[in-house]
Amino acid sequence: MDWGKVVYVFFSLMSLTSIAGFLYENTAISLFIAASVNLISTILKIGVRNLLSAELLASSLVADLHLIPAFVFLVIMQNDSWAIALAIGALIANVFSMGLVYIESSKIYEEY
Repeated sequence: MDWGKVVYVFFSLMSLTSIAGFLYENTAISLFIAASVNLISTILKIGVRNLLSAELLASSLVADLHLIPAFVFLVIMQNDSWAIALAIGALIANVFSMGLVYIESSKIYEEY
């Protein structure tokens, strides 16, 4: 088992589920956790050299650039609707990212 891939996929899934958690209970703490986990996931994707690594990094950056402004809208401007709208965009980017992870895993499996 490749433990590096386990950690990488763990943080990708954790990012996806923490955004879903924010959409269920939209508090500043849950959005901060979602943004923090997504930033960790982005940092882990920087060093990856896989088939779809550029697409994975780009989708993670898109999610970051949705979650950070969402946090600003929620905490500073107290605008829940904008924060939720941006979090939905980050959720879509992470769903796309997980789809790429599954495609990449199937391609690696075919090589064996």
